[in-house]
Amino acid sequence: MNGATPLTELGIIRVAGDEAAKFLQGQLTQDVVLMKWGESRLAALCNPKGRMLASFWAIKSAENEILLVCGRDLLTRTLKRLSMFVLRAKAKLSDATEEFAIHGLMGDAVLHAGSPSAGVFLCPLAPADGVARALRVAPIDAPTPSPPQLDTVVWNWAEVRSGVAMVSLPVMEAFVPQMLNYETVGGVNFKKGCYPGQEVVARSQFRGAIKRRAFVAQVNGTAQAGQEIFSAADPEQPCGIVALAAPAPEGGTAVIASLQLTALEGVEMLTVGAPDGPALTGWNIPYELLEDI
Repeated sequence: MNGATPLTELGIIRVAGDEAAKFLQGQLTQDVVLMKWGESRLAALCNPKGRMLASFWAIKSAENEILLVCGRDLLTRTLKRLSMFVLRAKAKLSDATEEFAIHGLMGDAVLHAGSPSAGVFLCPLAPADGVARALRVAPIDAPTPSPPQLDTVVWNWAEVRSGVAMVSLPVMEAFVPQMLNYETVGGVNFKKGCYPGQEVVARSQFRGAIKRRAFVAQVNGTAQAGQEIFSAADPEQPCGIVALAAPAPEGGTAVIASLQLTALEGVEMLTVGAPDGPALTGWNIPYELLEDI
């Protein structure tokens, strides 16, 4: 797994102005005020109940500018929601998707990508089965990456294998951040100030009330984000949701599934979509979870 592939399913929201970072500090789960130029961080936008409306890779692209990389399927509604809260803040939000080219890099392509320069930014991502990955965000007229072309199918599969799911339209408002392990993979800062849903997110962490976790698993058939997951022990009630799915090279579908921890006790197989749906097996978390605070 080595090379680069264009990621046209991603878009960019630009937040610019003297109070760009201050504004986002009051909206996102991540501390963006302390970010340095060229740095990137995972972040989420939540509703007042702590449910994730969107997630981003936030990039400090200039002294008074932050780029939010997110799925295009959520960009328009997310931009509209954030704009509602700007009020008198010295920050301007806009859709900057057409101004940038976004590529996914894997393997040696990451190692040879170099440092941020001339508006070209590298956003490190969680590895997939030990293989390095990153996003390359560059002006649309910048030279394209020279590594070998990477099959987008391989990239999507690696996204799942990394165990880090970005929020998409089918699962909008389905999870609090810990249900996708965001506190472990660097998407939540518990020392920053308030943001919508902060009380719910903090309470889940500090009181040990995390009842669902994100697992990488395999489905013996097709699956897609938003599908419910069932256990034979209680087929009447779903015990999880598919957060991200991609065809697996060996057949079937690789998924990130947010599962109730109690439903996994003594169970070897779950099903997707219905109690008699395709089997979900082999669930695991490819990184060590942060202990409850």
